[in-house]
Amino acid sequence: MNFEISNNTLKTGEIVSAKGDENLFLEMSFELFTQWRQFIYEKTGIYFQDNKKYLLESRLMRRLLHLKINSFKDYLEFIQNTPQGKYELRYLYDSITINETFFFRNQAQLEALVLKVIPEIIELKRNNNQNKVRIWSAAVSSGEEVYSVAMMINDFINHKYPDFEFELLGTDLSNTALEAAVKGIYSEYSVRNVPVQFLKRYFRKIDNYYEISPTIKGMVDFKHLNLYEDLAILSMGSIDVIFCANVLIYFDQNSKIKVINNLYRSLNKNGYLFIGYSESLHGISKAFKIVSFPKTVGYKKE
Repeated sequence: MNFEISNNTLKTGEIVSAKGDENLFLEMSFELFTQWRQFIYEKTGIYFQDNKKYLLESRLMRRLLHLKINSFKDYLEFIQNTPQGKYELRYLYDSITINETFFFRNQAQLEALVLKVIPEIIELKRNNNQNKVRIWSAAVSSGEEVYSVAMMINDFINHKYPDFEFELLGTDLSNTALEAAVKGIYSEYSVRNVPVQFLKRYFRKIDNYYEISPTIKGMVDFKHLNLYEDLAILSMGSIDVIFCANVLIYFDQNSKIKVINNLYRSLNKNGYLFIGYSESLHGISKAFKIVSFPKTVGYKKE
């Protein structure tokens, strides 16, 4: 199969609505859209509703232009049926995921973590002769959430519990987002909610960007992980606190149930799950106990 673009040839059901390199746009047939939707769903659990067809087209179009592939159909066949296809998956995932976040996005959760959750977990661990707390940001994007956790722990927790080790983990489906997280360089938009004392202490300004300090960067380990893969989640081991904000909104009901059940299994007894403001476990899981904190809630595994 030839995967070079032909300016004169289009696949059935794919219509040029604008011409010329970066302005080229193809509209896929609804039948092909359902094929793409099913493929993405099986790989990631992300479900594109019918009204998201244009969004999917625009996201995939970037890869067609980059690869010089003629149509959405050819691109799907390229991924499914060629040796290079498995390597293209990382770029597909980058294209269909939205990685918009910023530091201290959910201040109430961070305060609950350092004021209530970590002291509670430490007390229980001491009773069991354990001295490590593991915290996982399960959709870490470009790192702002887990670095916010690291700053809070470094400022409010470490000196209180010098005998304890804190292991911070950040995972994401997007390799591009993870690469940005490892670099730790952010725009003014990303740091707009950072408390002034933290901005001075933990960031170095470079022109209009802010680089996070080696101290905070060194507290976090990043890795690629697909939340829809059961074994991948189980490989994370025993976790004390999981942050998984603004992820469930991309899943259908079955995917939500699957992912939350796996996160539940990954948590230690008395561990906590925090999700996004607009998300809820209602109708998804009854396994957790809802714990109220000022201006937020957590889901506890008992």
